[in-house]
Amino acid sequence: MKPVLLLAALGLAAATLPAHAGNGYCPPGLAKKSPACIPPGQAKKFQRGPRIGDRISDYHYHLIRYPDRYDLPPLRRGERYYVIDGQILRVDQDTYEILDFIRAAASLLD
Repeated sequence: MKPVLLLAALGLAAATLPAHAGNGYCPPGLAKKSPACIPPGQAKKFQRGPRIGDRISDYHYHLIRYPDRYDLPPLRRGERYYVIDGQILRVDQDTYEILDFIRAAASLLD
């Protein structure tokens, strides 16, 4: 007996079937995620641009030498501001690790 007929014979609603995704099926919880039907560990591969914890050496970046031109708060020792993909980032000076996203930069003033 086909699975759909079996479910109907058992009185189960068709809504309990997993969502269709490409050649296979995915559970309803993953069907609601973005991107749909991608496990959380794999979803990071679909994100674009830098993320907190990334190293800026993997991206084209611009050092902000004059943070006061952008009305940015003072930095702690060992931190610098950089612009990557139009975003102002706070970065560790020694490891080049992205610590925080500040805001979008309309234009470069340096």
